[in-house]
Amino acid sequence: MANTVSPPPPYERIPCNNHIFRVLDIAVLFLLTSLLVYRLLTLKDHGFAWLLALLCESWFTFVWLLTVNLKWNPLVHKTYPERLPQSECREEELVPAVDMFVTTADPVLEPPIITMNTVLSLLAVDYPAHKLACYVSDDGCSPLTFYSLVETSKFAKLWVPFCNKYNVQVRAPFMYFSSDESMLLSDKSPEFHPEFQAMKDEYEGLSRKIQEAAKKGIPSCDLISDLDVFSNIERRNHPTIIKIIWENKECDSHGMPHLIYVSREKRLKHPHHYKAGAMNILTRVSGLMTNAPFMLNVDCDMFANNPKIVGHAMCLLLGSRKEVEAGFVQSPQIFYDGLKDDPFGNQLVVMQKYMGRGFDGIQGPLYGGTGCFHRRKVIYGLCPDELAGQAKTLTSVTANLGDKEMLKIFGNSTEFIKSAAQALQGNTNAPKTISNLVAAAYQVAGCGYEYGTSWGTEVGWQYGSTTEDVLTGLTIHSRGWKSVYCNPEPPPFLGCAPSAGLATLTQQKRWATGLLEILISRKSPIVATFTAKLQFRQCLAYVMILVWALRSIPELCYVLLPAFCIITNSNFLPKVDEPATYGYVGVFLIYNIYTILEYLETGLSLRAWWNRQRMSIITSTSAWLFATLSVILKILGISETVFEITQKDESSSIDDSDAGRFTFDGSPIFVPGTTIVLLQILALVMALLSAGDRHCESRFGEVLCSFLVVMYFWPFLKGLFGRGKYGIPLSTICKSAVLSFSFVELCKRAY
Repeated sequence: MANTVSPPPPYERIPCNNHIFRVLDIAVLFLLTSLLVYRLLTLKDHGFAWLLALLCESWFTFVWLLTVNLKWNPLVHKTYPERLPQSECREEELVPAVDMFVTTADPVLEPPIITMNTVLSLLAVDYPAHKLACYVSDDGCSPLTFYSLVETSKFAKLWVPFCNKYNVQVRAPFMYFSSDESMLLSDKSPEFHPEFQAMKDEYEGLSRKIQEAAKKGIPSCDLISDLDVFSNIERRNHPTIIKIIWENKECDSHGMPHLIYVSREKRLKHPHHYKAGAMNILTRVSGLMTNAPFMLNVDCDMFANNPKIVGHAMCLLLGSRKEVEAGFVQSPQIFYDGLKDDPFGNQLVVMQKYMGRGFDGIQGPLYGGTGCFHRRKVIYGLCPDELAGQAKTLTSVTANLGDKEMLKIFGNSTEFIKSAAQALQGNTNAPKTISNLVAAAYQVAGCGYEYGTSWGTEVGWQYGSTTEDVLTGLTIHSRGWKSVYCNPEPPPFLGCAPSAGLATLTQQKRWATGLLEILISRKSPIVATFTAKLQFRQCLAYVMILVWALRSIPELCYVLLPAFCIITNSNFLPKVDEPATYGYVGVFLIYNIYTILEYLETGLSLRAWWNRQRMSIITSTSAWLFATLSVILKILGISETVFEITQKDESSSIDDSDAGRFTFDGSPIFVPGTTIVLLQILALVMALLSAGDRHCESRFGEVLCSFLVVMYFWPFLKGLFGRGKYGIPLSTICKSAVLSFSFVELCKRAY
């Protein structure tokens, strides 16, 4: 008998060559450890500043050790959608179905035209339409969002065939039509030109309708009866609204996927758990209606940039020999509207590249909250141990759970329990007619449905943190699942980056708050390493991220040390002629060379590198500091943490005069940075006035560090002399001045 040749796998695991970075990692770690030993040995000869520096540098060494662990053996997964066994028979039932979720919460902060472009890009992905369903969660219960979605569905019936006919690569219309028309029109058939112009006119009409509705109100139309349910609606107190905007009744693989609008019930006395609650509603509603084995979730501003992204994800989800190798597939968050040289350090290109590869070499990347493909049965709480065989899955999971147990886990909807059992078995045949299931969907979307169930604790998206995405991914990893980083070319998804300093700091505060909540919770990775199946190195990688807020304390202390030493005539650095000075110079140079190499290798500029270094200090001493205070207040029961929505800007609304410039308002988040600048200026003036003092030479390192801190906080220095929104408000300056002079007075009295 002739030997059969097995087909090549649909993906490859490619280890990255990082020998140079490993050498630099070890060099920095060795120097940091050596300097700690030096400080310990000389501690008795120095005072408080030396002890504080020792504590701060011990923390920095710990963080660097976590960094080395994460980046030690990076890995890349390269996907080949053409190698999928079912790629040649895409019309058949072998192709798995995918439910796609889009979440939006505020039509003001998240303009509907942005959300609609995301929806259009998903409806037009290169995948059989009868295997797709798109669910839009509107947590703002806005008639404007519903109206926009209905109008978008009309345009989608033209847009989807156009994309398929001409193999359009960028399927978000605003991005496609903003491209160079000469490039789009070249090498195309004569019939393309009039169709292109007609499609462009249609999109401009859609955009104009949505923008006019936002400004002037929704016009009288044939949607009056549908819009009646939105009358007298309160955003935080309203019933469930579910509308099937479009149903692919003919199961046309070249048509348009199902499109469903969902606004869950909200009541003032019922917690709604922010985005995690919305995701669990979508999971249950989609489980009833389409019950696809895989689910994709994206934020409203994160459109599908690669039309074949579903195929790339299926390579990793279906191509692995064991399902445990890919519990979920995460794509990076890449931004299309990033400013030149990343002035606010929020594009995270370098961090995602090296950290994503690093996580891929351990147990897999964190769940980032958008651009992620999930296995439905994993979200339903299935563990890898229960995957010994698909036939055994039914026995070990559903047959062993009685009706009462299923009710406690999934709720009291018999229809949903049936669909959940099918999903856990791997039998997810979708109903032929989804419109018959709307009544059942209303039940599972109610605000009281989850009471007494395992939703948010054992199944679904996890509650208890404002970064529900990381907590949910951690829970999945703790069960023993792995995840995979998917980053093909072109980038899978593109989204909006915060376009101002305040928006960036607000976003960082929310992230750091949620991460610290996870660290101190019973679901902490430290606990999961001992009580669950989280790998030790994955635990360290998680800890590196979760301690963001805690980093604010040692970094703030270290930033204040130069000014403290100048004011008190003390030292926290060795004298210039001491050998230990070379250790600090070595750490400073090697670390900066290391980070510069990362930026240059990624194709970014030195200016982008400097902006990131500057913003990392500003962020840690302001946004992360407030995150720490927020969690402390929560622990003390004084206040609860709040989910803050980040402003999304329409590309056309960005003021070029503001691009890259720091703008200020009366927010307390600007007080720490302003105080640090004023304090460093006071210290430098004092050092200048005492230039002839015999202690001046011994404080050369402290003066140099103080000057470097001022450079890091340059936007705040400019803000002291700026006007209007570019100037720091007088109230903030007064608060910071009081804090600065109080600090100086305390230092003088202490010494």
